[in-house]
Amino acid sequence: MITVALIATLAAAALWQQWRGVEVEAAERARLQSSWLLNGALDWGRLILRIDDNFGVDHLAEPWAVPLEEARLSTFLAANEANTETDRDAFLSGSIQDLQGRLNVANLLHAGRGKEAILGDYARFERLFALLDVPRSELRALSDGINAAAQAERAGTAEPAPLMPQQLPQLVWLGLSPASVAALAPHLTLLPERTPVNLNTASAQVIHAAVPGLSLAQAQQMVAARAQQFFRNVPAALQASGDTQDLAQQCVDWCSVNSRYFELRARLRLDDLALEEIAWVRRRQRGQPVDVLWRQRVPLTLAAGAGASR
Repeated sequence: MITVALIATLAAAALWQQWRGVEVEAAERARLQSSWLLNGALDWGRLILRIDDNFGVDHLAEPWAVPLEEARLSTFLAANEANTETDRDAFLSGSIQDLQGRLNVANLLHAGRGKEAILGDYARFERLFALLDVPRSELRALSDGINAAAQAERAGTAEPAPLMPQQLPQLVWLGLSPASVAALAPHLTLLPERTPVNLNTASAQVIHAAVPGLSLAQAQQMVAARAQQFFRNVPAALQASGDTQDLAQQCVDWCSVNSRYFELRARLRLDDLALEEIAWVRRRQRGQPVDVLWRQRVPLTLAAGAGASR
C-alpha cells in the first residue's frame, strides 16, 4: 500500500507539473500574440495619421476619425489551419481621438508669458471649471502646482516640489480630486508644449472656454455648423458662431483648425483575455514618422459570455 501511495503521489506531481507547463506556455503564447496585435494596431493608426493630407485642416470627417468597429481576427490566429476546432477567438477594435480638441493643461505654464497672457490663459480654464462645477480652488492649486513642478524640473534642484505629471490621472498630485479629474477628463489634455484648440474637433464646452466672449449657445451653433461643412480656417469657424465681433482677437494663440497630437486606442479580445492599449502620439509633419509620446496597456473586464465564439 505504501508503494502504491508513493507511485500515485509521484504520478500526481508529474501530471501537475505537466499541466502547469502547458498553462504557462499557453499564457506566454497569448501574451506574445496580444502584444503583436496591439503593436500592429498602433502602427496602423500611426500610418493613417502619417498619410493624412487635407491641406493643413483636421476634422471629424477624415478617415482617422472613423472608429474601427470590432473585427474578428480568428483566422489570422488559428493555432492549426488544418484543424478548425483549435481556432482561437480574437476580436480587435480601436479609435483615434484628437487631443487638441481639448484644453491643454500645459497652457497654464507661465514661462515666457506676460502677465496679461497668463491671466487670459487662467480665465479660459476658469470658464471650463465653472461650466463643469469644479471648485475654483482646485484650479488655483492646479495652476500653482504645475508651475512649481515645471520650475523645479528646469532648475534641477532637490527642493521639495510636486512631480511633473505625464497623464491626466496624475493631476491629483497637484490638488485635483479624483472626482474632478473624472469630470474634466473629456475636456482636458496634458501635452509637452502649448497647443491651440482645434475648432473642428473640440466640444462645445471646450470652444466656449477657449474663446472668451463666445456663449455656450454660440459654441453649440458652431459645432452644429461644422457637422455640415468643416471649417477651413478660424475666421470661417467664428463666422459660423453667428457673432464675430471682437472674437478674432480672443482666438489669437488659442484657436486653430489643425492638430499634431492624437490619442490612439486599441482593444483586443483573445479568448478570455481582454486588453486595451492607449498611446499618445505626435505628428511632426505630414508624410513624416509619427512619434509615440507614451503608451499604456491595461486589462479589461469581459462581460459574461463576451469571450464566447460568435
